[in-house]
Parts: sequence; structure tokens; C-alpha cells
Amino acid sequence: MTTSHVYQIYIRAGIETVWNAIVDPAFTRQYFFGSSFEAPPVAGREYRSVLADGSVGVDGVIEELDPPHRLVQTWRVRYDEALAQEPASRVTWTLTEAGDGLTLLRVVHGDLAFSPLTAANVGSGWPYLLDGLKSLVETGTPLPPRYARGPAPDAETTGKDWHRQQAAQANDATFDLLEAEPLDAEAVLRGAYAAAFHWDRVASKRPENEVRARYLIGKAWLAAGSGELALDYGDRCLAGCLAAGLADFDLAYAHELRARALQLLGRGDEARREWAEAISIGIADEEDREIVERDLAVPPWG
Repeated sequence: MTTSHVYQIYIRAGIETVWNAIVDPAFTRQYFFGSSFEAPPVAGREYRSVLADGSVGVDGVIEELDPPHRLVQTWRVRYDEALAQEPASRVTWTLTEAGDGLTLLRVVHGDLAFSPLTAANVGSGWPYLLDGLKSLVETGTPLPPRYARGPAPDAETTGKDWHRQQAAQANDATFDLLEAEPLDAEAVLRGAYAAAFHWDRVASKRPENEVRARYLIGKAWLAAGSGELALDYGDRCLAGCLAAGLADFDLAYAHELRARALQLLGRGDEARREWAEAISIGIADEEDREIVERDLAVPPWG
């Protein structure tokens, strides 16, 4: 998941010179893709950055302004219709005197977790822009035009890839929460459902993704002490395995979940039968087999 882009660059110039290059339209039009502040930035006020043709490229709010050290601005793209539909992100400029006539410029373009198109679009733009700023300040000449970039990121494809990243992150975080002490059952439940939400929106979703999402939700309900809901998801998990022809560890874990839920519900005999099914399933991959054996080392009855 891309939540921020972070860049830093040393510039052979005083801090005031670099600051002016960031806010003065006479400078920015030369390296910032022809854009400039429509009016001088003022803390707490809205701003607009206009392109060479007068159209608005980016707008937002100046959240912090501390010349010549810090500028924080929200950032909503206006030059592309699809990007304009995403939430505003945030750009933070930090300037530090790093030596005699030397300035360290750090730029963080953050709050991009819910703006995948913007993250993809600006990711390749910032390095060229900042190198252009450095070239202009140090030599008086901006970088030459670069070759045309490839096509703009596709909204649907980029969004689906973003859902995969979110799903994987939520999945891993939830398993970590299941092992944490003290256990936060509510956080585990939220993580499991978040992972399932994103897996359902992945372009290349496969049956095993759905089965594993159901399994994680079932484990979360076990952690919350709800045997009935855990068993319901265990049943869904097993049904998904059978419908898709999934065997190996997916099937083993489906039986394991059902066994633990049944034990929690006081149905010990059924739990033992399910557990026997779980441990009888062969796991082809050696690494997977070691993981399953570790997870099934302790039966539901302790």
C-alpha cells in the first residue's frame, strides 16, 4: 500500500533562495510543469495552483506556513477527472540549513491511502520536479523536457491493485493481533472484516481468497468467544473448499476452525471428529506442512 512518497535532496543554495523557488511563480513556472500559485500562499486559507493555460491544476488549503522552513498544503488534483474524485492528500515541504550555502529539502506527499490513482500519478512526477528545482537554483536552468510519460493509470485496474495491497496488509495485521497479548477481540474482528472487504474487490480474486477470508473471520469470532458465529464461518469455509475443489491446507484449516468452534459450543464429540479430519489431511509443500503442524499442535480441548 502506498500511503506516502518521501523525497529529500541537497541543494547548493541558501535556504531563502530555495524557499523562494518553491513559492515564487517566476521560479515554479520553469520547473513545476508550468504551474504556479494563483496568489501568495497564506496559512489557513485556500489556494489554487494554475497551469500555463490558466486552468486549475491543484487546489487545497495552506495548513502551515513558516517561511523559510516549512509549508504544509492539502493537495487535490484538478487536472484529471478521475484523480479529482479521490480524497485530498497532503504535501509537506521542510527546509533545513545543512551547511554553508547548502539546504536540505524534504518533501512528503502523504495521506495517499485512499487515493491510489493520485499516488500512482505523482510518484514519477516528484523526482523530475525536484531535480528540476535543484537544477534551476544551482545553474539557473531547469531540466530539459523529458520524454512523454506512459498512459495515465487506469482507474479500475489501479483501484483493484490497491484493494489487493489493502487486503494483504489487513490480513497480516489481523493474524498478528490474534497472537498479541492482551488480545483485543474488537480489533481482530475489524481487521478480519476489512481484509474480506478488500479481497472481495481484487480484480484477480480466486476461490481460495474467499475461503481464507471466511477462515480469518471465523478465527476472529473464536477470539471474541462466539462459538455460533465461528462455526457458521467454519461451515462457509468448508463449503467453499468443497465447491472449488480446494484441498491441502485450506481444507485442513476449515476442519480446524469447525473443531474449535464446536468445542467452544460444548459439542466435544463432534469437535474430536472434525479435529481428526483436520490432522489427517496431507499437506504437499514441506514449509506449508510445518506451519499447519505448528498451528494444529494444540487441540481445541487443550
